[in-house]
Amino acid sequence: MTQEEKTCRTKDRILMAAMKEFGEKGYTAATIGAICGENGIAKGLLYHNFSSKKELYLACVSRCFDEVTAYLKAQKTDADLQKYMEHRICYFSKHPFHARIFFEAVLQPPSKLEQEIKILRKDFDCLNQAIYRKAISALTLRDGITEAIALEYYAVMQEMFNGYFSSPAYAGKDFMVKIADHEEKLTQMLDLMLYGLAKKGE
Repeated sequence: MTQEEKTCRTKDRILMAAMKEFGEKGYTAATIGAICGENGIAKGLLYHNFSSKKELYLACVSRCFDEVTAYLKAQKTDADLQKYMEHRICYFSKHPFHARIFFEAVLQPPSKLEQEIKILRKDFDCLNQAIYRKAISALTLRDGITEAIALEYYAVMQEMFNGYFSSPAYAGKDFMVKIADHEEKLTQMLDLMLYGLAKKGE
C-alpha cells in the first residue's frame, strides 16, 4: 500500500468517526475528544490530517452534500417534484447521520461557517434549481410571469422557508422533528408554489 493510499484510508476513518459524532450531536456539542476516544484515533493523527474541528466539520458537510446530490441525480426524477421529495425522504431515513449534518448546515449553520457552507452546497442548490426549472417548463405560466421571475420567486421563498425553521416557532424542538416537518412542509410548499403560478384551469 502506498503512502497516499494509507493517508486516504486514515482520512476516511477519521471522517467516518466524525460523521457519527456530528450526526448524533451537531457541531456545537460534538468534540474532538469524543471522536478520537470512542474510535481509537490518536489526537495527533487527527490534527495531522485536519487542522481544527471546523475543518473536520466542513469536510463532513462536503461529503454529505456530495453524496446526497449524487444519489438524487442518479434517481433521474426530472420534473416530478413528488418523486424527488420521496427520494429525499427515503435517503435521509436510511442515513440519519447525513440527515442531521445536512439539515444543520441548511437550517442552522454554525456561527461564522455560513459562507463556507454556501460554497459546499452549490451543486445541491443547482440540482434543486434545475429540477424546479423543469417543473416550471411543463406549466403554462400566468400572463406576465416568466421563467426568470418564477426562479427568483423560488429562491426567495426557499430562503424564507428555511429561515422559518430557525424561528421561535421551532425553538426547543427536537432536531429530528424539525427535519421531518421540513421535508413534509417543503413538499406542500413546492406544490403550492408551482400551481400558484399556473393559469386557472391548467
